[in-house]
Amino acid sequence: MTDREIFIVLLDSDVVVKSDVIVLLEGDGFARCKEAVRLYKESVAPVIFFSGDFDDASSGAFTFEKIKPRLLSEGIPESVLEFENVSQNTYEQAVEMINIARERNWERITLVASHYHSYRAFLTFLCVLKDKYPSLILDMASVRDLDWYEETGYGIRLDLLQYELKKIDLYQKKNNVATYREGIEYLKWKYLRQKK
Repeated sequence: MTDREIFIVLLDSDVVVKSDVIVLLEGDGFARCKEAVRLYKESVAPVIFFSGDFDDASSGAFTFEKIKPRLLSEGIPESVLEFENVSQNTYEQAVEMINIARERNWERITLVASHYHSYRAFLTFLCVLKDKYPSLILDMASVRDLDWYEETGYGIRLDLLQYELKKIDLYQKKNNVATYREGIEYLKWKYLRQKK
């Protein structure tokens, strides 16, 4: 198996446990909201923090102001909702959220992304945290019940997966995402730490 294949298997098996915050990454319309709501209602974390400020309905990207009513309609109290509206892409989301995590002394964060985006999101956050906040523990909650063949504003999700994997290769050359090997080692470290 290649490092990429091993990393995908391991990340798909990531276990979400109690954390300090659920980070809802902007994108894929409202598809990720349901997972953030589920995690909150299962008491995974006391806060849902929306990250991103790219608004383009044709692509499925919405700002917090458009996502917030959906969260409220699902019974999420407004008092537990926070957002940052500085970031315009996944790398900037990682920088913003890890800076906030460090300022607030959070020890663990749970990322929410669509299944096709989760690999790049995780490796991007890992790339940033290893330099800025290496003790932060990162969990991935991938939205799995999405139709791979559904047309989104960006395209069909199965095609988006292939595009995301190409982006990982490209961004690794720019040092904007961790390598698959680093992802494997991090997930192993986290697993062994949790077993203690």
